[in-house]
Amino acid sequence: MVFTKPVRKKRNFKSLTLAVPETPGAAPGMSALAGPAGAVTAPAPFVSNGSVPVPMSSSSGGGGGGFQESVLPLELGVELRLDLREEDLVIGRPMGEGAGGSVVKAVHRPTQTPMALKFIRVDHSIRQRILKELQILHECNSPNIVSFYGAYPKDNGVQMCMEFMDLGSFDRIYRQNGPIPVPVIGRVTFSVLQGLKYLYEELRVMHRDIKPSNILLNSVGFIKICDFGISKAMDSSIANTFVGTTSYMSPERMNGGSYTVKTDIWSLGLTLMELALGRYPLRCEGESMSLFEMLSYIKTENLPQLSDTEFPPGLCDFVAKCLIKDPAKRPDLNGLLSHSYTRESAVAKVNIEQWAASLELPDF
Repeated sequence: MVFTKPVRKKRNFKSLTLAVPETPGAAPGMSALAGPAGAVTAPAPFVSNGSVPVPMSSSSGGGGGGFQESVLPLELGVELRLDLREEDLVIGRPMGEGAGGSVVKAVHRPTQTPMALKFIRVDHSIRQRILKELQILHECNSPNIVSFYGAYPKDNGVQMCMEFMDLGSFDRIYRQNGPIPVPVIGRVTFSVLQGLKYLYEELRVMHRDIKPSNILLNSVGFIKICDFGISKAMDSSIANTFVGTTSYMSPERMNGGSYTVKTDIWSLGLTLMELALGRYPLRCEGESMSLFEMLSYIKTENLPQLSDTEFPPGLCDFVAKCLIKDPAKRPDLNGLLSHSYTRESAVAKVNIEQWAASLELPDF
């Protein structure tokens, strides 16, 4: 798929690196990259040739479908003794505000690396939970999930330094530019599923808040999910906690049922429909519903569907399967990964970088 709008000049993307001990088996120089001692930095994206990491140009494109990123390890102490310091950050414009806290753009002064700085309010009762979530972020290493650079305590909370995705979220993108093109939705589908698969299988964590504002894009063409800071390790004491955005919450969760990965699948279906239509599909623009009104609507009404005269039948069927009301009949993650639409999206040649360059968006 070729997008014909002129390509604008790209902004610098993720020059962050970390000075760490040499990794056994790595190519010389890969473990300690240029920069001041102790500076936080990260290597260029790479793929493996079977023996050592090999740099790979982002111009090979496709939005993360053909290459991976390396995130070198951070030191995460239980008392939040991390390398990043507030005095090294230059605070920029606000990027958003959510229930969990505010997000601003920041620049790491020693390396001139842009970051998204998120402040999370913490009280004593949830301090251990936040520490656990930081540990999960620290362990996360996926090209489909926003990278975590570090954190430090501030006032009555924690400042978290995350990868800066310069084009922002997909709700911001479609509100400024209209519905998302179908080929791009295919790449979003594949990227989100790969991110969920990594969280679920490698970290034993569920995202629990999939929605357009938690799917981000940068000008290099990477599509990544963020804000699984409210996610929890999947033990019984946490997996039944009532969290998530009501508008994208599955009917079984609204009923107080236990949380499973199928709840993320419901949210993904609503998200993809919203991107395709350019509006939230379950209510009129500006209309609000309470939790009970939303549950009643989902239970009693026929849910809207994508029209197969306007959209590819594979996408319509994929979304319809995600939005099956009965979780027992809704496919699991492996079922969606084996869906024909997912397989087609995985190999489709879509230049996400070129499409990203065609977007008209205000800078942060």
